[in-house]
Amino acid sequence: MTPPAGEAAAARRQWRIVIVVAAAALWLALRAARDGWRPAALVVVGLLLGATLYRFAFGFAYAYRRLIVAGDTRGLRAQLPMLALATLLFAPLLAAGEFLGQPLAGAVAPLGAQVAAGAFLFGIGMQLAGGCGSGTLYTAAGGSPRMLAVLAAFCAGSFWASLHMGWWQALPEAGEIALGETLGWDVAAVLQALTLAAAWLALRRWDSGRGGARIDPLLVGGLLLALLNFATLALAGHPWTITWAFALWGAKTAALAGWQPAGDAFWSAPFQSGALSASVFEDITSLMDFAILLGAATVAAASNRFAPQWRIPLRSLAAAVLGGLLMGYGARIAFGCNIGAFFSGVASTSLHGWLWFAAALAGSWLGVRLRPRFGLAN
Repeated sequence: MTPPAGEAAAARRQWRIVIVVAAAALWLALRAARDGWRPAALVVVGLLLGATLYRFAFGFAYAYRRLIVAGDTRGLRAQLPMLALATLLFAPLLAAGEFLGQPLAGAVAPLGAQVAAGAFLFGIGMQLAGGCGSGTLYTAAGGSPRMLAVLAAFCAGSFWASLHMGWWQALPEAGEIALGETLGWDVAAVLQALTLAAAWLALRRWDSGRGGARIDPLLVGGLLLALLNFATLALAGHPWTITWAFALWGAKTAALAGWQPAGDAFWSAPFQSGALSASVFEDITSLMDFAILLGAATVAAASNRFAPQWRIPLRSLAAAVLGGLLMGYGARIAFGCNIGAFFSGVASTSLHGWLWFAAALAGSWLGVRLRPRFGLAN
């Protein structure tokens, strides 16, 4: 049976998008290859991350909202095996400290008030925005103009927070605490994996009356993300991160508008100063974020779901901007978002990852209650 002319035209448009995005992905990989095979390989990993995130609609904001509003633990349960697998995969590499001649370091940050405050703000923001760090990327790439507004505000908030880092870093903290360093990587990895398994069983028992598929697609997506985070650690020398790039993009935009970084302590530091003066394509996190966008856009168009809706209610747009600003500010002062601080932090056995989760969940509770004021359904 021949499809209607309108459907055929729509299908052709979607496939044209696939071709354009695929060409952009190829260009990005070739551009990255100028700096060696590792950056090019990380572009491939980023493409797969974007495709996985979009295909399985794997996010954190909705999972926390369902937990708070309905007591539904399905989304949270999908994260626990992901964390357990990543922990077990990370441990041997982090114990060795290098892979194929490249030094490795986990996502470890101080345990302190700075992380708690940032994650709390992030939790509010991701409920107002309707997406987390990774969720913002894959939904924006999937054709959501509203999430493009979130992304722009996210970058602005990240840059804004970078100007205040000195104040936040002066707050009380307990220093960096990684269980792998204190207990030994074998013991820490097994202990954390068993704890996560016990938490999964407890939540499954709590949620047993809801039924559902025997093999949850979210579980499959989470396990794939764990494997891809492991690949990121092996190739980049550090676990998967997202939001550093947003701060960098915000700073580069501010510099174009006339901002001078010379007097700022954060942006005058060697790493930040080097990233600010170099091409954005030389920054690994930016490179992977671009690839995530392209991977998600490819899957969206190939599945005939790339359909931007440009009419955005004013209150919803206000929530998007406010949510993006809060997420950007919170992620910068908390050393990352749900990916860099929580996922990669916990997989690195850093206790700051668990503090991030607890504070972000508390912030989500407040964010969920603010959503109706912006005309957003829970």
